[in-house]
Amino acid sequence: MMRILFMGTPDFALFYLRALVESGENVIGVVTQPDKPKGRGYTLTPPPVKVYAMEKGLPVYQPNTLRGDDFAALLASLDPELIVVVAYGKLLPANVLEYPKYGCINVHGSLLPEYRGAAPMQRAIIDGKKETGVTTMMMDVGLDTGDMLLTGKITVEPNDNFENVHDKLGACGAEVLLRTLAELRAGTLKRIPQDDSLATHAAKIEKSDCVIDFARSAQQVHNQIRGLSPVPLAFTHTPDGKMLKVAVSEVCKTEGVFAPAGTVLSLAGGKIEVACGEGSVALLSVLPEGKKRMAAADFINGRKISVGDLLDLPRTEEV
Repeated sequence: MMRILFMGTPDFALFYLRALVESGENVIGVVTQPDKPKGRGYTLTPPPVKVYAMEKGLPVYQPNTLRGDDFAALLASLDPELIVVVAYGKLLPANVLEYPKYGCINVHGSLLPEYRGAAPMQRAIIDGKKETGVTTMMMDVGLDTGDMLLTGKITVEPNDNFENVHDKLGACGAEVLLRTLAELRAGTLKRIPQDDSLATHAAKIEKSDCVIDFARSAQQVHNQIRGLSPVPLAFTHTPDGKMLKVAVSEVCKTEGVFAPAGTVLSLAGGKIEVACGEGSVALLSVLPEGKKRMAAADFINGRKISVGDLLDLPRTEEV
């Protein structure tokens, strides 16, 4: 059987490592990022891929760098015929890309060449895409620029958030990866060069991407909120300057709202209806500064918000 080295780090990569293991592929080892401190106590926490790999008795390697003699020696000792890479977190240097007999296959969470880069799933939702997918590709030294192999598509429902899309793409992509390996073995796998003129970039999500601009349409605000939920969450501020993160929203009205953007229009039904540049959006679940996530109704009952309040970014804060 083909000797496969798997490289991946977060939950998204787990779909693929699990598929390889459960389908009986010969996974000779797992390369993942070093453990990182998390939480208020900065507890050193292993990546999800490491936890699963250790449960399955797979050798785990966590190099600080892929460059240099140490990793080159490890690669030579493992001697993989194929490297499968899913959300590893670092670009692979040329000597790693060129080592395996069958090359390095990456699974990317978009329909390439659209959304190359770090945050393809979030960006697709924020942009209001109704369809997205995964692409298997042969890796080269560029950022998601290699020849495409196979694709799989999913529908993005109107209220799907990042978590929903992440899980649907993970399940879809695992099947695409196994098909890719089957075609590789059969000698029927075709490489399709990407059309660079159609490429778009899915930049890493920054704090500035999380600021809610209610001057945009209700649909755009809703897309931003769901694309950033459950993490890192889009946010605004209450009149007292307290940050208010928003976990769940819905489009309330698409037109016919005559109030300044950001104005709280109604608190009826346990929903915080806010005016947008076009229409209005209802906030259904929020995370107030210093508090835990709660239903909007609980925030309303705590008298933390009133009709007529203006939700906005404090003028003194830089993002």
